Amino acid sequence: MSSGLPARIKQWILALLHFPGAWGRLLSRIRSELFHEQLVPILHPSPWRLRWLGLFTLVGHPLFGWIWGHWLPQPYENPALRAAMGTLGLLLISESITNDPSSKLSAKIFTFVFWTQLPLFFSWMYFCNNGNTVWLASFCAMLLIYYHVTDWRMATLGTVSGLLIARALFVWLGPTVPPMDAQQFAVNAVVITFSWASALLLALSSANLRRDHLQHTLTTIGIMAHELRTPLATMSLIGDAVRNESQLLKVAAGDQRLDQLVVRLHNLVRNMNQQIDTQIANARLLRLPLHKETVSAAELLRTAVKEYPYRSSRERESVVLVLRKDFSFESSHRLFSQVINNLLKNAFHSLAASSSAPKPGDLRIEVGVLNGSGRIIVTDQGTGIAPDLQARIFEPFFSTDRGTGHGLGLAFCRQVVQSARGSIRVKSEPGRGAIFIIDIPVLR
Repeated sequence: MSSGLPARIKQWILALLHFPGAWGRLLSRIRSELFHEQLVPILHPSPWRLRWLGLFTLVGHPLFGWIWGHWLPQPYENPALRAAMGTLGLLLISESITNDPSSKLSAKIFTFVFWTQLPLFFSWMYFCNNGNTVWLASFCAMLLIYYHVTDWRMATLGTVSGLLIARALFVWLGPTVPPMDAQQFAVNAVVITFSWASALLLALSSANLRRDHLQHTLTTIGIMAHELRTPLATMSLIGDAVRNESQLLKVAAGDQRLDQLVVRLHNLVRNMNQQIDTQIANARLLRLPLHKETVSAAELLRTAVKEYPYRSSRERESVVLVLRKDFSFESSHRLFSQVINNLLKNAFHSLAASSSAPKPGDLRIEVGVLNGSGRIIVTDQGTGIAPDLQARIFEPFFSTDRGTGHGLGLAFCRQVVQSARGSIRVKSEPGRGAIFIIDIPVLR
C-alpha cells in the first residue's frame, strides 16, 4: 500500500497541471483580490471604534512601558519612545477624525498611526530585545491586531515595510545585542510565520464575509425594487387607460386637464423608476464594473434632458443644452444617464434654494472635445458650494444638505466616471453657482 502512495500523488499533480481551467480561475481570483476589490483602510469604521482604539493606544503604551520597564523588566525599554507612541492615540480621538471616519483624512491618519505603532514600533522592539519570548509573543499579537483593523493588503505591505525600516534603524541606531543562535532563529521564524499566515487567512475570510453580506444586501434591494416596480407599472397603465377614456368620451372641457394629469402621472412613474435605479447603483457603489458599451455624448444628453422628471415647466425651460461637438466613449448608457440625472437634480435643488425663480439659461449643459478629450460641463446659477466643502462632496455619505441628502449621489457620479477612465471636478463660489466638469477619454 505504501508503494502505491507516490504514484497516486504523482497522478494528482499531473491532474492539477492538466487542469488549466481551475488554474485560470484561481489566478483570476488572486488578481481580483489584489487589484480589483475595494481598498478599505479602516475596517468597520465608526466614531466610537476610533475613540476606543485611540484610548487603548493612549493608555496601553505607557502601561506596557511600565510593565516591561519596572514590573517585569526586559533587556530594552524606552520611556520616551513609549510616550511618543501613546501620544498618537490623541489623533484617533480628535473630533476631526471621529466625526467622519469614512473621510480620506481619517483614513490617512488612521493608516499612519497604526503603521507607526504596530509594525514599525513592534519590529524595532523585537530587534532591540533580541527576539526574546516576550517580544516574540508581542510581535505575533501585533500581526493579529494589524490585520484586524485594516485591509489585509495594507496590513501586508505595512508589515513588510515596517520590518525592513525597523531593521535598518536597528542596525544604524539600535543597542548592541548578541546574535540569535540557530535554534532560536528557527523557532522564532516558525512561530512568526504561523502567526502571520493565520492573520492573513482570517483577514481574507473576513473580507469574503463582508462581500457576501454586501451581495445579500444587493439581492434584497433587487427584490424590493422588483416589488416596487409592479405597482408603478400598474400606475402607468391606469394613466394610459384614463387618457384613452378621455379621448373616447371627448370631454372637451376636461380633456386637457386629464391629459395634464396623465403626463404628471407618467412623470411620477418615471421619476420613481429612476430613483430605484439610482439606489440600486448606489448600493453597488463599491463594486461598479468596467463597461464596454459605446455611448454617444450628444444622444445621452438629449435623452437625459428630455426624460428628466421636471417638477414644473419653469424647470424645463431653464435648461439649455449646447452641443459643440459630439464624441463617443466607453461606459454604461444607463449608469451615465444616472450621473447626468444626479447633476441635474443637484442643480435644481441649488436653483430652488436661491432667491429668484429659475429662468432660461440658469442650468446650462455643454458637450464638446478639448485637447482630444471629451468634456461635459453642467453649470448652474444656484447658491454655490463653500470652498471648504468642495474637496469632500464626492466622498460617500457626505452631503451639504443634511436634511434630505444621503451623500451618495456625487460619490456615485465619481465612481461611474472613474469606471469609464474619466474624471469629474467642481468649480464654485458661494452665491455664484457651480460648474461640474467631466473629462472622459474619447473612442478613436
